[in-house]
Amino acid sequence: MPDTGGVTTTAHRLTQLETLEAESIHVIREVAAELERPVLLFSGGKDSIVMLELARKAFAPARIPFPVMHVDTGLNFPDVLEFRDRRVAELGVELVVASVPDAMARGLVREEPNGSRNRIQTPVLLEAVEEHGFTALFGGARRDEDKARAKERVFSFRDEFGQWDPKNQRPELWDLYNGRIHLGESIRVFPLSNWTELDIWQYIASEDIAIPPLYLAQEREVVERQGMLYAVNEFVRPREGERVFRETVRYRTVGDANLTAAVRSEATTVADVIAEIAVTRMTERGATRGDDKVSDAAMEDRKKEGYF
Repeated sequence: MPDTGGVTTTAHRLTQLETLEAESIHVIREVAAELERPVLLFSGGKDSIVMLELARKAFAPARIPFPVMHVDTGLNFPDVLEFRDRRVAELGVELVVASVPDAMARGLVREEPNGSRNRIQTPVLLEAVEEHGFTALFGGARRDEDKARAKERVFSFRDEFGQWDPKNQRPELWDLYNGRIHLGESIRVFPLSNWTELDIWQYIASEDIAIPPLYLAQEREVVERQGMLYAVNEFVRPREGERVFRETVRYRTVGDANLTAAVRSEATTVADVIAEIAVTRMTERGATRGDDKVSDAAMEDRKKEGYF
């Protein structure tokens, strides 16, 4: 054994959350160093909240050196939009809003009959990327969410049309990332790729991160559709034959208010949510996203077109 001069040394091992945090911060710093104009997608949902906190830590005490962007469908929960604006103001970062309703008014996109604006977000996103010259877009996707997202690398190359080819991806050996792009191309970057829903909630608890109240259970008026509970709001009104009743529910994910369902829950604190998630066997998208039930390949099809 080496002579330490009588000094006792102890090995320091990172916890699971510390390891994930360090990996994500490394990715964020790599993007800031390699690519000219990054932007962070921030919707006010739990994953983007954690991603924004990691970006804050990556550059503290300086400000985050890139803007944040929200592709606003016009169907968002008001509580989430309020949280988005408050958090952006607290951090003093620039907010870029790419508006789907504005794009509809201009004739760029047309709303689909099923009420979902997921697919028509793509042209709006790509237009904003071109307008602002963004070369790298941080997204909060995790591999445990969906089979299509599990296929993507941390640095996901997109061609000049914003399209993704799952069969043509760059190797990421030893956490070395290739950020080389040509004019018009971009990189989608996923710092939370290796996180799980449980990791997200444990990190929120450990860092005492604020979240929108929709994520915690309370009694709400709901209707049941296709086995899922939708809270009655300005975008969800009872249809003929539907019964409105009160149920204690919370949201596991917060997409468009008209197509995002709640789940029955008694979890009124973050600690309660962690205990609940630890024993669940269904992903949050499978349990709550009505717009992802079109087909098994719905997410992958949208990603190939340019969606996150």
